[in-house]
Amino acid sequence: MQFLQHLAPLWFAVTAAAQIYQGFNYDSVNPDGSCRGYPDFRGFFERAKHLAGAEGNFTAARLFTSIECGTSAEPISAFQAAIDTNTDILIGLWASSGRVVYGNELDALLTATKLLGNAFTDRVIGISVGSEDLFRSSAQGQANDAGVGAVSAEIEGYIGWARDWIRGTALEGKPIGHVDTWPSWVAPENAGVVSSVDFLGHNAFPYFEVTRANTIEQAADNFWSGLRQTESVAAGKPVFITETGWPSMGPIQRDAVAFLDNAKDYYSQIGCALFGQRTTFWYTLVDSNMTQKDMSFALTPIDSATPKFNLTC
Repeated sequence: MQFLQHLAPLWFAVTAAAQIYQGFNYDSVNPDGSCRGYPDFRGFFERAKHLAGAEGNFTAARLFTSIECGTSAEPISAFQAAIDTNTDILIGLWASSGRVVYGNELDALLTATKLLGNAFTDRVIGISVGSEDLFRSSAQGQANDAGVGAVSAEIEGYIGWARDWIRGTALEGKPIGHVDTWPSWVAPENAGVVSSVDFLGHNAFPYFEVTRANTIEQAADNFWSGLRQTESVAAGKPVFITETGWPSMGPIQRDAVAFLDNAKDYYSQIGCALFGQRTTFWYTLVDSNMTQKDMSFALTPIDSATPKFNLTC
């Protein structure tokens, strides 16, 4: 009996990771810095499900934080919106603002678990501890002014903290992972994070890979080669595609041109190859990144549900 009890969390993690999910990334703020609330999240989740040409397949959401914008530790209203729209959720715990904020992230998640019950926890795909923290703390990230990050030891500690806090709750056994770039995953100093997670979240933007030729014609080769790098250290653990896309507007990045036709080509080449085959969160349905005001990765304008191009695969 004790042996079966030890196996139970692992069985839940493997089962959840084996399912295929398709969705978008959703931030807690708009491009102008204003907060998103329940009406915004519900509207976006419903828009995703009814996108013309997508056959209703965008039924999952990846979040970056569990805290409602404008509060210190209230659960993000996207949780309730996910319940009301039957949307699966990859939970995000922001991990680059120190222990106090990370503790607030866990508080918000546990509060949601208690208040919303199984209607919430049954829709949880997994929990991501951080997003590109290792990249931002790396020499490359610092050279690119990527912002404040966290080092491997911090992320490892936060993963253990999350496991401790969800023990005995309906979230126990849900896969816990981390999201980062392939250079971060393969860096030897980050091997402890690889060992600590149940899944690896792979962020890939060939558009930004200026250390090698990166025209749209080379995007597919660059994407798949980067994914193989992450898989090479995953030791058989699931690798989720947590962010990828190509902008329809933005500055030239070495050889990469932000252009609507290029965004469509990338979606057709990469997205259509991933959808239904691997858990994938496309970047993105609507823009939200305040640091990318001169750039658009969105498939739809924020005020319109009409896609910028044909999404049929």
